[in-house]
Amino acid sequence: MLRVEGRVIGPWVTELRQACERVLSTGGTLALDLSDLWFIDGDGVALLRRLKERNVTVANCPLFITEQLEET
Repeated sequence: MLRVEGRVIGPWVTELRQACERVLSTGGTLALDLSDLWFIDGDGVALLRRLKERNVTVANCPLFITEQLEET
């Protein structure tokens, strides 16, 4: 479980992508706890969508972020 806090914007999108890739590249499973995430930019939303497609579990996702992930 990786806990994501604060904002996922700019360089933090890259940091989150790299942290997730380290786990996923070894064949591990990954879950993200987003309970303390309070802002995410478009690149961050795109990253979370791609991670969900790779079977990463997203837990405790705030409603406003859930809505962004579900938008087409």
